[in-house]
Amino acid sequence: MATDTEEDPEILQNFTEVLDGLAEELKKLFEYRDLFFENNPIELAPDKNKLVDDKKEVLIEKFESIDDSQIPFSLRARFLYMKGRCYNISTSYDARATQCLSKAVKLSPQMVDAWNELGECYWKNMNVKEAKASFEGALKHERNRLSLRCLSIILRQETGDKREDTASTIARSVELAREAVSLDTKDGVSWIVLGNAYLCQFFLGAQDPAKLKLCMSAYKQALNDPVAKGQPDLYYNKGIALKFEEYYSEALSDFDYACRLDPPWELPRQELARLKQYLTAADDLARTRGRIKTKRLQQMVQSIDKKMLGVYATATIDNNGKPEPAFHHVTFDRLADGKNAGKVVLGKVVGSIHNENAVPFTFALVDASMECVLVTVYNWADGRGAIIGDSVAIPEPKLTTHKLDGPLAKYGFKSIRVNNPTLLRVNGKRVGMDQFASTKVTSTYEVH
Repeated sequence: MATDTEEDPEILQNFTEVLDGLAEELKKLFEYRDLFFENNPIELAPDKNKLVDDKKEVLIEKFESIDDSQIPFSLRARFLYMKGRCYNISTSYDARATQCLSKAVKLSPQMVDAWNELGECYWKNMNVKEAKASFEGALKHERNRLSLRCLSIILRQETGDKREDTASTIARSVELAREAVSLDTKDGVSWIVLGNAYLCQFFLGAQDPAKLKLCMSAYKQALNDPVAKGQPDLYYNKGIALKFEEYYSEALSDFDYACRLDPPWELPRQELARLKQYLTAADDLARTRGRIKTKRLQQMVQSIDKKMLGVYATATIDNNGKPEPAFHHVTFDRLADGKNAGKVVLGKVVGSIHNENAVPFTFALVDASMECVLVTVYNWADGRGAIIGDSVAIPEPKLTTHKLDGPLAKYGFKSIRVNNPTLLRVNGKRVGMDQFASTKVTSTYEVH
């Protein structure tokens, strides 16, 4: 009976050593990419992709010097997987990767890594349906973190128009991301995906503060992993959350760092520019008190009528029949940073900010103290809001002093945050529920 070598003299005699050598070089190539900013200055960010591709081409030559038929059948799937993965390291789609990986999973359907790599190929080519099928194919053989976190992302992209369906889909997305983290709590990329899932759940749900806290906790965990720490989308999405929480200086820093990690990426650059523009406008509005002339401003302030406090000026009865005292009216200069329990403020609108994102709706109030405070209102329906001359009352105002004098921005102002516009009294009247609309904020998710 003929031996394998006699039947096919082209089979490599040292194929095991060859494959092991290629595997080691491939591992080093991915480490070079994933730990690029651990070993190189951030100033090299514009050149990162080219440097990775240059190293890729050197290794590709070695893979392409070997014909598939030279590898024993039992190891051919492994060789095709490694070759496809090498092609797939680039940020752009490479059809050669899909070809190699498709062959690999046909030869070895149980090869989980090949299914996952094939899924990422399809994703780069915007073929979400096939990508999803590939990740699900991997999960048929093994519960693994890469498939789970990628499916978590896909589910969020597939959310429909029905709110109840969306809530269920996002909850499933969170569940998958949590499972991915549980399989390896040191994997920072899985923590990023979990943080993004919580962020999406927060904005598409009831804006439960606990969800946002979980989101920020996940991002904090991600920063412990040197691979995740070099991902620009971590800082972009964290910046989105920080901006919503009005931690402006931290949000500026994160958007800026995302820009530095990936200079061609437009989204963080746009967010950074918008936030700078907003903060400059906020500083100007508060400092100039809407640029309203002194005489007119005094007339507006003198016309403030405490009747515009509405229900906040009188004692009420709660649902249990117990009396609730009226809020204590104070001027802006008597407020302390944080929540001012039991107090209410009343002022005249002197201007607003035209914000491209419309989140938040921001206007400025001046009261008898002649101090100007900005009011940031979330979840106010588009086209709604207070106009110059309106009297606005705010119960238990949560005051924050914002100040920064740095290279990214210079600003200084005080603001009151209002999450529910129906708590406001505009000209003595309550803002109706028909004016309430959940805030929608866009974040982005990338595959790693």
